[in-house]
Amino acid sequence: MGKVIGLGGVFIKAKDHKTLASWYEQNLGIGFNGGTYAMWMFKNSDGTEKEGFNIMSFSKQESDYFAPSQKEVMINFVVKDLFGLLEQLKQEGITVVGDAQDTEYGKFGWIMDPEGNKVELWQP
Repeated sequence: MGKVIGLGGVFIKAKDHKTLASWYEQNLGIGFNGGTYAMWMFKNSDGTEKEGFNIMSFSKQESDYFAPSQKEVMINFVVKDLFGLLEQLKQEGITVVGDAQDTEYGKFGWIMDPEGNKVELWQP
């Protein structure tokens, strides 16, 4: 059975996404490296890297990536068995947005919560 097993990341719309990323890098030391997203690799208890990562990303205010949500923030959860979970959620009457994707970064699917927030589900 599919389920959420962790937090994948947070996506935030911004009036000036590049300047905001730069502010977080300069003032909080988050490594955006001149871009608009930062990644933290998942690690085992001994410090070695394992598959997956957390991400924080700023998008242009006009981005339609969050659509159909009108919200400024989208959360991403790491899941086990994405396709099984999406099917289970559909059967429970939850709105699934678009078609699930299998990409080089993992499998992605999207749902809407009862408050109109688009939620991204990711299987690394």
